[in-house]
Amino acid sequence: MPLWRRREERGEQQAGGQHEVLLLSRPGCHLCDDARAVIERVCDDLGVPWREQSIVDDAELTRRYAEMIPVTLVDGAQHDYFRVDERRLRAALR
Repeated sequence: MPLWRRREERGEQQAGGQHEVLLLSRPGCHLCDDARAVIERVCDDLGVPWREQSIVDDAELTRRYAEMIPVTLVDGAQHDYFRVDERRLRAALR
């Protein structure tokens, strides 16, 4: 592994101090539905952008995260998997 890593891999905020949340999911995943509801609620409350990406069409994401879905990343760093802890996510985004 290289000694340098992208900003996202280090979990650093975007320029301007704005956080970003990424939910990695797959179709038909009931835990993904639960995670999506928590992320949407928290991000909407705090004005933080978030997006969802399915691992189905990405071989590397599937290899890396297939057994952990859903996975939540905050600023590019893994934050949670299986379940999203609302208090922990709020704390990370403040």
